[in-house]
Amino acid sequence: MTLGFYPGCSLKGSSREYAESVLAVAKTLDIAIQEISDWNCCGATAAHNLNRELSLALPARILALAEKQGLTEIVVPCAACYSRLTVTRHELLKDPALKARISEINNMEFKGNVTMLNIIQMIDKYVTPVLESRVIKPFDHKVACYYGCYLVRPHEILNFDREEDPQTMDELMLKIGAKPIDWAYKTECCGAGLSVSRTSSVGRLSGKIIGDAKDRGAEAMIVACPMCHSNLDMRRDSINSYLGEKVDIPVLYITQAIGLAVGIDRKSLGLQRHFVKVTV
Repeated sequence: MTLGFYPGCSLKGSSREYAESVLAVAKTLDIAIQEISDWNCCGATAAHNLNRELSLALPARILALAEKQGLTEIVVPCAACYSRLTVTRHELLKDPALKARISEINNMEFKGNVTMLNIIQMIDKYVTPVLESRVIKPFDHKVACYYGCYLVRPHEILNFDREEDPQTMDELMLKIGAKPIDWAYKTECCGAGLSVSRTSSVGRLSGKIIGDAKDRGAEAMIVACPMCHSNLDMRRDSINSYLGEKVDIPVLYITQAIGLAVGIDRKSLGLQRHFVKVTV
């Protein structure tokens, strides 16, 4: 079976190391992935703040393209993209008139027979059966698994893991030899899209996340969202300013941590692209 792959905008730009690590892990573990041809932006935050039809038409076109290309399951590594595609599918399938209207706008029929997997679901479903047997160098570090907002909310639509204390990423980290910590900020907001307009707010919100992880002995943060990674990594100066101390805990995508454990070289995982040096 071939999985569809929707990279979204971030994985082609500011978070290219995420894409590199996803594709490297898939190749190493023999998972066939096919990028959706002619994909477009999902609309992210901007579209559903401005125009409801646009916010549905953009993700619906992506899903319709996947259907036309014969894909039935697609992996969506960006948590925000995953949320937009999943919520759009839910909204259109419950409202036939709206579904028809969006199909008309796109000049492309949306049937709703493609399902989405976030990166944690993809790993849990397709990697877990072989993961422990493929570990070459256990990732023997204390880690804080940070899920953020979008992977688990809205729970009634996404229906992924527990809303307040999710465990799937923690369980996957255990399989590669890591030691997930019990901590208080697993699903707290990092500041998301306020990174440019209100950097000090991001420093405060992300600072609480980094600070709690540090206080509980974490040696690395594990994430599955480009925006979360950007705020926790790139905005470290603002975080350190809020905390009043320099904290050098690196932030890794879950695919980078798994990649290291199964023997993929650091450059192929994009670890050299981080702002906070990855020392684990």
